[in-house]
Amino acid sequence: MKQARTPDETYAAAFIALVGLLTIGGFFFFQYVLGYPPCPLCLDQRKAFYVAVPLAALLVLGASYGASRKVLLLGFAAIAVAMLWNTGLSAYHAGVEWKFWPGPTDCSGPINSIGTTTDLMKSLQNIRIVRCDEAAWRLFGVSLAGYDVIVSFVLVLAAAFGFWRTLGRPREE
Repeated sequence: MKQARTPDETYAAAFIALVGLLTIGGFFFFQYVLGYPPCPLCLDQRKAFYVAVPLAALLVLGASYGASRKVLLLGFAAIAVAMLWNTGLSAYHAGVEWKFWPGPTDCSGPINSIGTTTDLMKSLQNIRIVRCDEAAWRLFGVSLAGYDVIVSFVLVLAAAFGFWRTLGRPREE
């Protein structure tokens, strides 16, 4: 029977799961309670959390019940890659909000083609455009995308810590 891992792997995975879950709760709070609808880039940024949180919860169980070293290493590596990607995406989004570079054409920039007046009126009645280049909310001058850069990078560091602690453990025979 395999022995359970030391607490380092369990703590790293639990930290990722908890912070990720709080972040998910935060963006749902902003959307459904405070009424800030997400833009397309915001929705893309959520995907990394939808991957990382369940995977981290599985790593907590795996580390607690003696999962193989390879499984833990792959899990932490997958979380690190997902959150590193999200760090970059969030930084890109924050840059779009600060007008450092143009954003995607579907949620920022000029409207090039609106069609006929009738088509425009019909589309305006059915859609609500949320722009990626306008921050809906800021605290201390930092938008939600800016805070997502920080949270995502902290989770990269936590996953890297879990990976290196797992890597430093002796192999199972």
